[in-house]
This record gives sequence, structure tokens and C-alpha cells, in this order.
Amino acid sequence: MPVLIPDAVRVPADVLPEARAIYVENYLAATRGTGRLMLYACDQKVEHMNDDFFGEGIDRADNDPEHLFRIGSTGVVGVLAGQRGLIAQYAADYPDINYLVKMNSKTHLVKTTQDDPYSAQLYSLEAVLALRDTGVNVVGIGYTIYLGSEYESNMLSEAGELIAEAHAAGLIVVLWIYPRGKAVTDEKDAQLIAGAAGVAVCLGADFVKVNPPKATEQQSSAELLAIASEAAGRTGLVCAGGSTVEAEKFLSQLYDQIHIGGAIGNATGRNIHQRSLAEAVRLTKAISAITLADYSVEKALAVFNGSEDFQFD
Repeated sequence: MPVLIPDAVRVPADVLPEARAIYVENYLAATRGTGRLMLYACDQKVEHMNDDFFGEGIDRADNDPEHLFRIGSTGVVGVLAGQRGLIAQYAADYPDINYLVKMNSKTHLVKTTQDDPYSAQLYSLEAVLALRDTGVNVVGIGYTIYLGSEYESNMLSEAGELIAEAHAAGLIVVLWIYPRGKAVTDEKDAQLIAGAAGVAVCLGADFVKVNPPKATEQQSSAELLAIASEAAGRTGLVCAGGSTVEAEKFLSQLYDQIHIGGAIGNATGRNIHQRSLAEAVRLTKAISAITLADYSVEKALAVFNGSEDFQFD
């Protein structure tokens, strides 16, 4: 199991001297002292509206936003990512969760055929720091960039400024970067995803969330992901979890992304929260067993099936 001690945390140079200890504390909290990120993505109630929370194949409990927090508090996650208002509504009842505030969001109603995607900043960093000052355990912020959109310059500018401000205050930053827009013909092209990873390190992000690249006849998705992981440099790369799939397939993909693709974690939403509380909690433990403790797929599957427990202190 990887273990990261405070002195081994690499602190970016734009973290102010008086905020370095806070940054280290937040980095270790988000990665559970391992340097690897288990990001529980709970930002989809804006991104996907109710499509991912109610309907066929989705447990009825998922329609209640508190389901997200029940999972986060009972399961094993590194950080719960959601919009500021969502976190503010529930955090007082779930004070032990590490929170990452998503700084921008958009719905899926306007299609790329109508207009290129633009996800504008929703609130200032000062509003996030005020939430932290009330006692909410905010350890970082997140921001989505759609590379290839005609509005990419706006998003790049907003993200760059936010990263500088967040680091100065000791917060970590995760960028969601997806090539998307009328200029993009293949969102999961391996070279584009590696390019997105390179953009993330140039902006100074601590982590970047990308889609796994599409496999080719010559190379698997995980083998192609290794190119993006290398391109990310000192920015840790994690993959989006995508739509809900059978647990063994998901865990196998995650294992390969880490051990072949060089990812240092995962960012999973629907695959977790669309399940019942008990099943979702077991899946967070199985995911964390692979991400944080280097379990094999077989051992992690035993955790998911309930024949083996996984606790992480």
C-alpha cells in the first residue's frame, strides 16, 4: 500500500509560504495519505440533471440528493466533489467528509450541434473560502474545461486564475478536461487526451480528470492512457468512471488504468451513486481497495460482494 508522509508531498511554488502546511494537510486528506486520489464525483445533478438519478436501472434512493452524502460518509472515499450550494446544504450533517467544490457547471440541454460548450464560473473563490471558514472541510476546488470549444479561452483563463488563487490559499485543484465542440471529431482520441493532460500541468493543476482513450487494434485503452499519464508530468491523472457497468468490469478497468496506464486514482460518480446505499458503499470500498491499497481485482471484487471487508484509516 502506498504511503505518503508530509515531508514527501511536493508543494507547488505558487503556494504561499504561510499556506504550505495547509496545502500538505489538504493533499494528504484528499489522497488519504497515499498520494492517490479516490474522487467521488457528485456534480452531475447540474451536468446531467435528473437523467442520472431517476429511471430504469437506477435505485430509487438516488433521487434524493442526501443519498450522495450517506454514501460518502459510510463508504471509503478520498474527496466528495460537488457544487458549493449542494455541499452547503448537507455538509453540516456530514462533517467528516473531505469536500472539493466544483467551481463551474452547465446542463446537457444545449447540444454541441447548437453551440459549442461553455461552462462558466459559478462563484468566486472567496465564497468557497467563506464556506471553509464556517467549518466545512473544504480541501480543494474543481473546474471543467472543454478543449476545442470556441469558448476554450474563457475557460482556460478562469481556470488559470482560480488555480493561482486556490494554491495561494492552500487548496488543491482538480481539473476536468474534455475535448468537445464542433472542432472535435473524436473526443476519446488518445492524442487529444494526452494533449488535455499536458494542458492541465501547464495550468498548474494538482490532478486532471480525463476520459479513458478509445482502444485501437494495436493498443488497449490502458496502454494508450500511459501516454497521457506521462504527458501530465507532475499533475496526477485520473479517469472518469463513465456510465454504470457491471462491477467486475469496472474494477478490472480501474486496475489496468492504474497499473498499466499510470493513473494515480479514479473519479467515479454514476457507477457508485446509482446503486442502493449498501451496494454503493461496498463499491466505494472495492474501488478504494484498488486505488489506495493496491488490492487485486479478485480481492476487490470480494470486498464488493461482501465476503471481505475493507476499512481504511
